[in-house]
Amino acid sequence: WKFNYRTGKGPDTFTSGFELAWSPTPTRFGVQYLRFLFDYEWELTKSPAGKHQWVAKNAPAIIPDAHDPKKKHPPMMLTADLALRYDPIYAEIARRFLNNPKEFEEAFAKAWFKLIHRDLGPPSCYFGPEVPKEVFPWQDPLPKRDHELIDAEDIRALKQEILASGLSIPQLVYTAWSSAATYRDSDRRGGANGARIRLAPQNQWVVNHPDDLAKVLAVYQTIQKRFNGKQQAGKRVSLADLIVLGGCAAVEAAAKKAGVEITVPFTPGRVDARQEQTDVEFYALMEPFADGFRNYWKEEVPLEESILTTPEYLLVDKAQLLTLTVPEMTVLVGGLRALGATYRYDKHGVLTQSPGALSNDFFVNLLDMGTEWRAADQKRYLFHGYDRKTGQLKWTATRVDLIFGHHEELRAVAEVYAAADGREKLVRDFVAAWNKVMNLDRFELA
Repeated sequence: WKFNYRTGKGPDTFTSGFELAWSPTPTRFGVQYLRFLFDYEWELTKSPAGKHQWVAKNAPAIIPDAHDPKKKHPPMMLTADLALRYDPIYAEIARRFLNNPKEFEEAFAKAWFKLIHRDLGPPSCYFGPEVPKEVFPWQDPLPKRDHELIDAEDIRALKQEILASGLSIPQLVYTAWSSAATYRDSDRRGGANGARIRLAPQNQWVVNHPDDLAKVLAVYQTIQKRFNGKQQAGKRVSLADLIVLGGCAAVEAAAKKAGVEITVPFTPGRVDARQEQTDVEFYALMEPFADGFRNYWKEEVPLEESILTTPEYLLVDKAQLLTLTVPEMTVLVGGLRALGATYRYDKHGVLTQSPGALSNDFFVNLLDMGTEWRAADQKRYLFHGYDRKTGQLKWTATRVDLIFGHHEELRAVAEVYAAADGREKLVRDFVAAWNKVMNLDRFELA
């Protein structure tokens, strides 16, 4: 902020109130910080501004002043620094680094590299001569593709086989969405490439229907084994590609049921990650406790009073992680509801008499003024829709569903899709948004 104390800079700067330093060579890397930490005993004192800090007992003034080259100070530290010495767990680590400077240097280099590359995505996004050869678990590495890709005729045949496999449209769509929608543009993690939905921990996430997922994957693995076993020229299909292809085939079939013929784009080239390439503990942090696209809300998570933690706000947060626009988010929610691709295949939000058909029924029935919506529980998460004339229960829906009729911007988009001529537009817009999500982690296609 603006102030007029002397020069306002250098020794006259107003900062946090802590005034201390701990290295005699602040521009050179080394272990002197750790050496001082363990060599000296420390005495609590106060900075000129009155902040508590620690000074080394009986230490010479060897630390250069930050502004005056003629001044020196004894080593000083904060309580957080001393925790590295007095906490038994951190003390063991700190002493090890003190006694092994080379190990400390390498560990710092790797930690620094991780810090500044954490949001860059997989190594395939790196460029330049300094790209390290070593691959780290936090990069969610993928194996290199070592086979030829399937062609248009293979894609057509595989679609037919998947649709004839006994898996339902909701199952195919839900599995493909669950695989691809793990993507986060904040750090470029997740996505369908790698088919990590079949690996721990994703295959046990409640939102992914573990038992049903195992059945779906078993069918895909049978199809994959049969197809790959017939090939003679090194051509193969990955499970990751099959999962996405199955979703695309289901969307095409659902659009046809709604009276619209359309081809959903599909680009092969995904690979299958191995379990040893997946850090289970690290990946577990990505488990969602809400996904409005699937109408999922983790039951043990309380519905907080803060609007920023309500399901509808978390839907918007999920949408921005998927780089979706407002119309894309809207059409995907409405389309997924029409397809019946909801958590536990519940009827909540499936506002149609013909689930499995890619229609605009969700928007038509949501905006129907003949329906009165009432909260069905104290948390006001679930709602019942009653016929205003007869009082008969017609639908059940969640806060996420009703926000598209309540919020003015979302309602404006919903009205476009609810229009008499909105069905074909919904199908085409849904397919475009679906294709976008399925390929969010295909950085090589950009």
